[in-house]
Amino acid sequence: MTTKEAFIALNLLPKIGPVRVRKLLDRFETPQAILSANRNQILELDGFGQEMANLVVQWEDRIDLKRELDLIKDAKVEVITPACEDYPPSLREIYDPPSVLYVWGQLTKADWRCIGVVGSRRATHYGLQAAKKLSYQIARAGLTVISGLARGVDTAAHEGALAGGRTIAVLGSGLGKLYPPENQALAEKIAKQGAVVSEFPILYLPDKQSFPLRNRIVSGWSSGILVVEAPQRSGSLITANQAAEQGRPVYAVPGPIDRPTSQGCHRLIQEGAKLVMGVEDILEEFGQLELLSEDEAEETRPDLSEEESALFALLSGMEVGIEDLIRQADLPSQVVATTLMRLEMKRLVKQLPGKHFVRC
Repeated sequence: MTTKEAFIALNLLPKIGPVRVRKLLDRFETPQAILSANRNQILELDGFGQEMANLVVQWEDRIDLKRELDLIKDAKVEVITPACEDYPPSLREIYDPPSVLYVWGQLTKADWRCIGVVGSRRATHYGLQAAKKLSYQIARAGLTVISGLARGVDTAAHEGALAGGRTIAVLGSGLGKLYPPENQALAEKIAKQGAVVSEFPILYLPDKQSFPLRNRIVSGWSSGILVVEAPQRSGSLITANQAAEQGRPVYAVPGPIDRPTSQGCHRLIQEGAKLVMGVEDILEEFGQLELLSEDEAEETRPDLSEEESALFALLSGMEVGIEDLIRQADLPSQVVATTLMRLEMKRLVKQLPGKHFVRC
């Protein structure tokens, strides 16, 4: 049995987990030696009673290793373990490093320097735009964006990063049971321009425990964690706390004080997270990295008429009602309506419910 196959077998065993695998490795040194140990040797270890000892000693009766190896082959995914040179160095440093990483796509050494971007699944338009813009700029600067492929901020972060560079998605399920299913197409894009990663067996279904486990990989892999939008009780705050415990810097984007989705970020800032007003607040800690300048952004913007320029200048990432725009622009309502329509067609402006508008 190869080292990789032995790690996969240990990862398939229920209730063992990465902390117990680490303790077993401290005693037996190799995964093959663990699977060959006898019951008394296992019982000598702290935290290993009869049930755990039986699981390890009877591993061949508890799992179907051949089936998992066949699934890995059929899915055309790579498996890396702590014994591999391409195992992320930062993950080796955490308390409970994953013993197996299933990789769909390709990892590079550039991915060892990455920023985790997390936030609410029920993000506002402001949060989605902030996540997309900052992730684009982070990726454009040469850092990889890592997130959890969840709805909301995670999805926006991956989409923004794909437009600027590389991104990694860490799943709370097996690669064969991708969750949420509506992000299948996004995952396929990520696999071509980065990697989709999971520590869970191919057909593992997501559960309440798998998402916190996923989050500690995002925080542990990252060189820093950016929280874009989060309510007071949020998995994103757990990820931020994990990052702080792992010695990673935490960044937070402020938001409107009257929105519940801003409260978590504001609390993080009160507790010492770095307030992010722009991507430079993150990148300045990583040296002189290339940024998309405002001049470059202006060059990519289509030509605008006088009315289009006037209305575009009044818009930002915060939604504005059409009545406010009419008053501020001092233009007839029909002119404002038709001009906004032209800006929408140019994908510079987006209309929200209630005739509110924001910049794209």
